[in-house]
Amino acid sequence: MRHLAYISFVLLAGSVFLTGCGDTTPPVVVESDPSATTSETEPVQSAEPTSDIVDTAVASGDFDTLVAAVKAAGLVETLKGDGPFTVFAPTDAAFAALPDGTLEELLKPESKDKLTSILTYHVVSGKVLAADVVTLDSAKTVQGGDVTIVVNDGKVTVDGANVTATDIECSNGVIHVIDAVILPK
Repeated sequence: MRHLAYISFVLLAGSVFLTGCGDTTPPVVVESDPSATTSETEPVQSAEPTSDIVDTAVASGDFDTLVAAVKAAGLVETLKGDGPFTVFAPTDAAFAALPDGTLEELLKPESKDKLTSILTYHVVSGKVLAADVVTLDSAKTVQGGDVTIVVNDGKVTVDGANVTATDIECSNGVIHVIDAVILPK
């Protein structure tokens, strides 16, 4: 039984290492003693992430609209650059919640400047992990404006958008998932 648990652990660690940044699936805990009722297992840490912010967003499948917007704004190379960057990334559902026609209008070539402004408002220079975010009440964005950060009962919002997942580490920064598109003031 001990060998089976060890093999399962090695396979789990290998899969975490191979997926790198972008895998947001929580690790499976394998207990070596089937009669045990609790597990004191440490989380498995993967090696340095190998995927950049753009590749991580693409691999996720939850950010197709964000990726399309980044492409339309001509920001792909920037977000694949060295960084580090912190991205507050709206999900596809967040973009879908925009008023009808808004996204289509923003994706038009003539709206590139406005789209760029909105997208860079979701980016902060530097790598700001969740432990750091909760100590802030604002952050300067690449766009130039400040986002307001509020921590209330352990929940974090950025300009009113709920942070739903944190610390998706990438080779050039970190992604925090938000449930709304935030707009510059």
